[in-house]
Amino acid sequence: MNDPEFVLCKPTSWFLFRVLVMLAMFTIFAALFYMDGSTGYRKKNQEFYLYRAFEQADKEFARLNADQQLTPAAWKNFAETQTVNFPENRSLLPKSLKLPLPWPKILHDYQRMKPLQWTLLWREFSKENSMNVKPPEEPYDARKIQEQWIVCWICLTLALAATFLLVRTLQRSISADDQAITTPQGRRVPYTDLKTLDLRKWETKGLAFLDYQGASGKGRIRIDGLTYGGFKPENHEPAERLMRLIQSKFSGELIEYAPLASPDTPAPHDSSPS
Repeated sequence: MNDPEFVLCKPTSWFLFRVLVMLAMFTIFAALFYMDGSTGYRKKNQEFYLYRAFEQADKEFARLNADQQLTPAAWKNFAETQTVNFPENRSLLPKSLKLPLPWPKILHDYQRMKPLQWTLLWREFSKENSMNVKPPEEPYDARKIQEQWIVCWICLTLALAATFLLVRTLQRSISADDQAITTPQGRRVPYTDLKTLDLRKWETKGLAFLDYQGASGKGRIRIDGLTYGGFKPENHEPAERLMRLIQSKFSGELIEYAPLASPDTPAPHDSSPS
């Protein structure tokens, strides 16, 4: 390892941090969409129809009280026969919900219904039952719930892909010695097989590409300095040292951006005598 003609570039902390952030993000999103698809939207539907029951109770109280002078007993008898109007599709509601569901007890109280302030009763009821004070404006249909499952599976797939990428990269490295370069896949390619070295993205993105052909086969080596080695001065810039070693042994075609011409340098078409 102390041989100046050997450079080893392992996965960088920059790469590990990015992959772990993506893994955490996709995992959290998958969990959130799973909760919405499995229970979240169904519970919100329950809250929506319960909220409508409070609104309906207020209308019924006003109607009956206008037709006849309601008594506490008459209202209680009426309210006890009423149920919350839920949709027939049970897949839109929590599995634990037992139907038919009677009106909540708070709606049976004549004295509390009399002021016709059903919104205050809903606030009290929702707080006691850990529900949202403001339910959704519209119920969630089967398509909306199915969308949550689809996105959940997409995020879960991306999380698994990030896990695979993390595990695979942790097991890889790029190295070079005085005779050959060893790719992340473990292929050892002698310098004599290298044909072209593309450095056009090395300065800006830390990427370089080596085309090779010979006894080691034919293909392209992708050198990602940000993923393997890195450019931190405190670590002595492993990726840069790797590239310097490769360039010192390379004898093929070098591809890189030509430096910009100096303003004081005459252009070729200006070389004619005046």
